[in-house]
Amino acid sequence: MFPCEIKTFPTRSALSIRFRSPVQELSAYFGRVYGAIGAYLAELGAQDQGEAVFAAYHNMDMQDLDIVAGFTVSKPLPGKGEIQAAEIPGGPFAICHYTGPYDQVGPAYEELTQYAAQHGYQPGGVAYEWYLNGPDVPPQDLKTDVAFPVIPLGEAATA
Repeated sequence: MFPCEIKTFPTRSALSIRFRSPVQELSAYFGRVYGAIGAYLAELGAQDQGEAVFAAYHNMDMQDLDIVAGFTVSKPLPGKGEIQAAEIPGGPFAICHYTGPYDQVGPAYEELTQYAAQHGYQPGGVAYEWYLNGPDVPPQDLKTDVAFPVIPLGEAATA
């Protein structure tokens, strides 16, 4: 249903903010977080540095999500206050290219997990969502890459 692939990425620099939120309040948190980081990039004179918007989900408890959200940047930049300099680890990732409303992305995760297993992998860490176009497009046209690092089936995850 959704196109999936295994792809190897280099380590990427990022600026991010970590927070906890129930799923119903994510939109407000994301607006604040991305706005704060965007303003900080402008303050640094690096507004063109914000490359890709992402959220990293450290758990899937819909009433208490533990999330790191931010922008990848082309070079390491210093953090400030709650904005942290970070790295997104490189290596092999399973990726599912999803188009549709954010609140209906669940089946993409299921399909991605199945795809990874069919290709000899299992999830090996944090789940990422890369938001490829803005919330200003119709919900049915939103493009999101769902991704997680993978390790060969049977190996223990270290993340």
